[in-house]
Amino acid sequence: MIENTPLAERLRPHSLEELIGQEHLTHAGGILQIALSNGLIPSMILWGPPGVGKTSIAQIIASQTARPFFTLNAINSGVKEVREVIEKAKQTKHTILFIDEIHRFNKSQQDALLHAVEKGIITLIGATTENPSFEVNSALLSRCQVYILKALRLEDLQKLIKYALTKDSILSQLKINIQESEALISISGGDARKLLNLIELVVNTQSHLTNITITNKLVQQVAQINIALYDKNGEQHYDIISAFIKSMRGSDPNAAVYWLARMLIGGEDVKFIARRMVIFASEDIGNANPNALLLANTTFDAVHKIGYPESRIILSQCAIYLATSIKSNSSYLAIDKAIAMVKSQGNLSVPLHIRNAPTQLMKELNYGKNYQYDHQNDMNFSGQEFLPSPIENTVFYNPGQNAREDEIRKFLKVRWKNKYKY
Repeated sequence: MIENTPLAERLRPHSLEELIGQEHLTHAGGILQIALSNGLIPSMILWGPPGVGKTSIAQIIASQTARPFFTLNAINSGVKEVREVIEKAKQTKHTILFIDEIHRFNKSQQDALLHAVEKGIITLIGATTENPSFEVNSALLSRCQVYILKALRLEDLQKLIKYALTKDSILSQLKINIQESEALISISGGDARKLLNLIELVVNTQSHLTNITITNKLVQQVAQINIALYDKNGEQHYDIISAFIKSMRGSDPNAAVYWLARMLIGGEDVKFIARRMVIFASEDIGNANPNALLLANTTFDAVHKIGYPESRIILSQCAIYLATSIKSNSSYLAIDKAIAMVKSQGNLSVPLHIRNAPTQLMKELNYGKNYQYDHQNDMNFSGQEFLPSPIENTVFYNPGQNAREDEIRKFLKVRWKNKYKY
């Protein structure tokens, strides 16, 4: 292997066992392992973020099945190149065509693949960072299996760093000490190729030294990026998400987007951020603005489909909306008060008149007796008792001081004026 071959290429795995990450597909019993063992390779779309192994998996499949292998990149290839590969494939058997960034193919380019895929002239392996449901036409998608590749975890990236220093034919001959790895991991953004390229770049700048010590400061200097380091598993993780939540609670959209940016630059999982905003929308806004929960839940769904970096825009929109919304924690206080009551009072009996009575015996025991169907009363309201007798008249929910819950308070006052004091 010549020395000017990039580190990422020198370390490209030659088997699924060598691939770091994606164990859900590659471990013994995983769908790709089974396919390789049987020699039955379906046309497939590999969907995942950059640098997680899509190209490597395609090359491993071709190598281990000894099939003819053609590669096209959707950026600089079109219908002409696709048809040329198909014509060559007709002269051989079991040809694999790998198309990187297949989401960049337009409809006519994708349609050019349909007949060859359907007839088995080629086995298509497409790689995409975008949701194939939106970017690959339905006719082609129906002829392919979609396999989702996951972002590399922290332990995957650390394992990759160690593997590079010990297994690479060049780096393993050097005395390299990784004193700090946070900057390497943060700047790479979970992209294995980017991580390996950065390691190689840093080492090359220090090649005049007998002993090379890699620190966060050195990595930032070499990469010319001054990042805010962020430990996703340490105290800072909890401090910054706390600052983010409290900024939204305090109706400060500027602070909210700042702390959001700190988490994004630090490589925080966008689904974790969105999940916390869903909780916030109910805990801190609640019925003061029920649309907040709808938007937060939609945000969670959207970032799950789209991923980073585009999801940063959606997260920002939602964070600003939540920060500038009217606030109320009355629903949060109500359930906590009710849970405390349950724990202190135990399993109080359900009043007989609101019990279900599906059998004759239950009816004879007065289950459901004297229950009033609310819709048969004025204002669809009967005023009957629903709480167990030991805790009758207990108020768990106190509407907050905002326009929406003022309406709720008026609603309850009209109906429960002789029982609850609102």
